[in-house]
Amino acid sequence: ATTAPRIPATRLALHHFDTNYSLQLQDRWPSVRVSLLCEQKYGALVNNFACVDQVTQELELQNATDFVSEAAKKVQRLQQGSAVEMERGESVSQEGSIIKCYTFPRGDITRFRPAWPDTLGFLSYYLMDAASLLPVLALDVQPHDFVLDLCAAPGGKTLALLQTGACGHLAANDVSISRTKRLYQILHSYVPKKIRETVSVTSYDGRDWGELEGRTFHKVLVDVPCTTDRHSVMETDNNIFHRRRTKERQMLPMLQLQLLMSGILATKPGGEVVYSTCSLSPLQNEYVIERAIEIAETQFNITTHVEDLSHFRMLFQDTFSFFSDCRLGELVLPHLTANFGPMYFCKLRRV
Repeated sequence: ATTAPRIPATRLALHHFDTNYSLQLQDRWPSVRVSLLCEQKYGALVNNFACVDQVTQELELQNATDFVSEAAKKVQRLQQGSAVEMERGESVSQEGSIIKCYTFPRGDITRFRPAWPDTLGFLSYYLMDAASLLPVLALDVQPHDFVLDLCAAPGGKTLALLQTGACGHLAANDVSISRTKRLYQILHSYVPKKIRETVSVTSYDGRDWGELEGRTFHKVLVDVPCTTDRHSVMETDNNIFHRRRTKERQMLPMLQLQLLMSGILATKPGGEVVYSTCSLSPLQNEYVIERAIEIAETQFNITTHVEDLSHFRMLFQDTFSFFSDCRLGELVLPHLTANFGPMYFCKLRRV
C-alpha cells in the first residue's frame, strides 16, 4: 500500500486559515493572506541605555520615523478636541517621550541593518514587529509600578517595558528554560547591570502564578502562546500545525484562558492586565477575554472591566492597519503597505 503524502504544516495552517479567517475577515482576507505570505516588516526599538542621540540620528538619516512620538504629536494637536480624547491620549503622550520605535514609511520595504554595540557595549536597537509594542503602550506603566510579564521569552516586550524607565520591579517569567536563556542574553546585550538587578527572571508555569504571588502587581502583561499565524504559514520548524501537535493546538484556548486568569489573580485590585496574541483567531482573542471575565466573576468574585483602546486606532493609523470590527480589544491586520502583525491586545482593569 502506498503511504499518503505528508502535507507540510505550513499548507495545513494556510488551509485552516482560509477556512476560518475568510468567514471572519470576509473581503479583507485575500489582502491579509497575501501579506502573511510576504516578508514581515520590522521596527527598531531604540535602546535608551545606549547612545540614544547617535542612534536616532542615524535612523532618521535612513528616513525612518519614531511612530510613538508621532502619535504623541497627534495627541498635542488634539488639544482643541474633547477632554475625553485628551485623557485617552495621555498614556501615549507620556510614554512617547521615553519609548522610541522607528519604522519606515508605508510602502517602504527597506530593511534595518543589524544593531551594533555602542561605546558602552550595549546594542543600539532591538528589531521587532512594531505592532508588538502596542500591548506595552496599552499597559501604560507608571513610575514605581510592580510589573509582571507572565510569558516573557524571547524578551522583546520585556525589553520594551524596561525602556519606559518606570518599572519599580519587573518579574519576567517564561515556562521554557531554553527560551528564558534567550531572555537573559537580551538583557545582557541591552541593559546595564544596575537595571538588570530590578528584574527577576523565573521559569514557573505561568498558570500557577496567581497562587504564587496573588494580588501583587500593578500591571500584568499576558502575551500568551498562540498559533503565531505568520510563523505558521511561513516556517516548518516548530510549527503548531504539525500533525503531532494537533492536540496541543486544540488546547491553546484553554491554556490561554488559564494564563489570563492567573494574570488577573496576580493583579492588585485597581491594577490592569493586558492580554495579547499574534493570532487573528477570535477563539484565541475575544472569546478568551469573555470567558475570563465570566470565570473571574463567578468563581473568584472578581469584577473586571474591559478598557476602551479604540483611540489606538486613531493614534497609530498612519503606521498600522487595524480591524475595525473587533468586538473587544484591538487587532492589527497585516497589510502589504504596512506588513506588521497580526497583533491582538485587550486591556482589563481589576476592580
